[in-house]
Amino acid sequence: MSAASLRARYLDDAVSTASPQQVLVMLYDRLALDLERARLALGEGRSDDADAQLRHAQEIVFELLSSLRVDAWEGGPRLAALYNWLLAELTQAGLKRDRNRVASCLQIVEPLRDAWRQAAANLAAGPA
Repeated sequence: MSAASLRARYLDDAVSTASPQQVLVMLYDRLALDLERARLALGEGRSDDADAQLRHAQEIVFELLSSLRVDAWEGGPRLAALYNWLLAELTQAGLKRDRNRVASCLQIVEPLRDAWRQAAANLAAGPA
């Protein structure tokens, strides 16, 4: 097996054996990474790289939005609105090559990622 196929298999195994909470954190981790890479690429004038990262970030946000059960908790509608805002901002960031919009999205995503990571850790730890 090639290194790329071994890496792909490892990632597939990691996702398929992860809890739903871990998968959510993985999505947020990758979303933050995509945004950071897009921000850097825009700063360096690498538009094609930035576009690829922004497209992948949008795919993740679409997945987060489509899997969100809005009626399951009182914060659901606000989180859905935030995901829709992120989609609009990422679209505009790509169209206008706006590094500041990407940075703004990252400032929203990072605390959310950290909160989901903490919630997943608390759930894994069980009742105290």
